Amino acid sequence: MIRTTFSELLGIDVPIVQAPIGAASTAQLVAAVSDAGGLGMLSGSWREPDELRALIADIQSRTERAFGVNLGLAWDQAERLAICLDAGVPVVSFFWGDPSTFVEEVHAAGAVVMQTIGSAEDARRQVANGVDVLVAQGWEAGGHVWGEVATMALIPAVVDAAGSVPVIAAGGIGDGRGMAAALALGAQGVWLGTRFLASIESAAHHVYKGAVIAADEAATAYTTLFDGGWAAPHRVLRNSTYRAWEAAGRPAQGRRPGEDEQLATNADGSAVRRYDDAKPVEGISGDVEALSLYAGQSAGLVHDVRPSAQIVFDLADEAERALRRALSTFGE
Repeated sequence: MIRTTFSELLGIDVPIVQAPIGAASTAQLVAAVSDAGGLGMLSGSWREPDELRALIADIQSRTERAFGVNLGLAWDQAERLAICLDAGVPVVSFFWGDPSTFVEEVHAAGAVVMQTIGSAEDARRQVANGVDVLVAQGWEAGGHVWGEVATMALIPAVVDAAGSVPVIAAGGIGDGRGMAAALALGAQGVWLGTRFLASIESAAHHVYKGAVIAADEAATAYTTLFDGGWAAPHRVLRNSTYRAWEAAGRPAQGRRPGEDEQLATNADGSAVRRYDDAKPVEGISGDVEALSLYAGQSAGLVHDVRPSAQIVFDLADEAERALRRALSTFGE
């Protein structure tokens, strides 16, 4: 069993975190990962207050283990944070912004603060802010990407800057070998999104999951193409929308192929347009393949859809075997 200061801090069995993965994160996914000994994470950034309350209650009805809620600081999160803390959520992770105004409030509620960063400078700043755990996101990551440094170079630099604060490695990790490598670099745990996207409990549309499984390590692009809703850098699969834009010479917003074209309809009847940032989930109808299919470079390591608990067990087992293999290469 792999134990680290991070797993001991949260009382979890293995230092594996399921990244929040937007609308694809469900109460079932979060609870299953936590029950398997990892840390499930719910995406709460954009959810309506009543929906967030209901999802937290649903998770708590399914597991007594630690779990977290992720809040993006590109938006005002005061109300959502209060909902989390009032409900007794044990871990709050922040992304895309400075959490300093919230750290004391989270600590006063007895919860742990995690913050996603992209550089050693970010790490030093957030350690000074009192953050408990740093999530170092490498450029290989899927979804919206904060940093511009590859994971292999980023993790040692952040570990050196973080001192005694645990660092969690994110970006490009898809199996136990990647987890073992991250631990060898000094990380105290790993954060995976693309692998858990292709889980049974994920709400990602089946066409989306199939595209991830079919992808290789070169199938993604770092871009700002899908900017309808949030114009921030992200990594997606190179789908038909991306290829058409590339073939047109990568024109600027307003001159792109199919600009403002409706490609799909959400379950609630709302329109999904070609360059919207919305992640396609089950219940959507239309040209799902052409929508924003967020995925990291680790997609090339994802070959099937599994129960999320099995993903946790397999990651831990593979990582332990990889570490033992590495140790066996040393002579007496």
